[in-house]
Amino acid sequence: MGTFRAIRIDKAEKGTVAALTRFDEADLMEGDVTVRVEWSTLNYKDGLAVTGKAPVVRRFPMIAGIDLAGTVEQSSHPQWQPGDKVICNGWGMGETHLGGYAEKARIKGDWLVRLPDNMSAREAMAIGTAGYTAGLAVLALEKHGLTPTHGPVVVTGAAGGVGSVAIAVLSKLGYHVIASTGRMSEAPYLKSLGAAEVIDRNELSGPAKPLAKERWAGGIDSVGSTTLANLLSMTKYGGAIAACGLAAGMDLPTSVAPFILRGVSLLGIDSVQCPLTLRAEAWTRLESDLDRAKMAKITTEIGLADVIATAPRILAGQVRGRIVVKIG
Repeated sequence: MGTFRAIRIDKAEKGTVAALTRFDEADLMEGDVTVRVEWSTLNYKDGLAVTGKAPVVRRFPMIAGIDLAGTVEQSSHPQWQPGDKVICNGWGMGETHLGGYAEKARIKGDWLVRLPDNMSAREAMAIGTAGYTAGLAVLALEKHGLTPTHGPVVVTGAAGGVGSVAIAVLSKLGYHVIASTGRMSEAPYLKSLGAAEVIDRNELSGPAKPLAKERWAGGIDSVGSTTLANLLSMTKYGGAIAACGLAAGMDLPTSVAPFILRGVSLLGIDSVQCPLTLRAEAWTRLESDLDRAKMAKITTEIGLADVIATAPRILAGQVRGRIVVKIG
């Protein structure tokens, strides 16, 4: 047993404090697989945890990081052997279980997904929870019956991690994608990902009418609040919105009108407790449906020592696309 580098979050007099420190392997939590972590990523939830802006962390001390990709070092789990390449997203990592911003992690083998054959650990973390959540949202829309022939789809928070991956995947699948962003200066970037149109988020930020003009057949929303309410009121008959975020708030000031007068569906997307079969399906689809060259263009790399300084930027909406964190 030795020590390794990790970003540790501790309770403080006021809130929490995060620091890059040495962590003792003997203090890792229970689990039947030990992973040598090679890459992680910085998601919006990670930003909340590291800065303490929201009560994401529910156990102290905590190693932050809701994602990891790496190599199995030890395993007593029947499915995993030393040398296996694995991905772990969610399951309370960085919240209730020591997470991925560390050179080692001990976790349950039942939480792991095998790294796809044609994907590197770095590429997997360029996708990360944000991209995997976008993949789950696309699957949900497809299972609802949505196809490109039904009409345009809208993606909110378009320049963020979920939005960027959603645009890239939906456009490759043949959808006419309308990207909503608060940073219209990012329009060229969003069009390079495959957006056919870019609209200002102000069009969706005012009080929502019970029903507004029908504009799209479906959408993926990571914003919540009045933005989601407006999306629902503008969704075509029989359409659906997949909701997976709360960047603007947890409230939903809407009415039942879209549901009972237009047959609109609101599809909830959870990436944390998502069953393994659905996780594996999402990762398989991301392997085939996501243009890796586009991902490379939207990915920025930082080191473990840079995470604490970068976290406030993702909350301030100053991060475009995805950030990977080199651990080892």
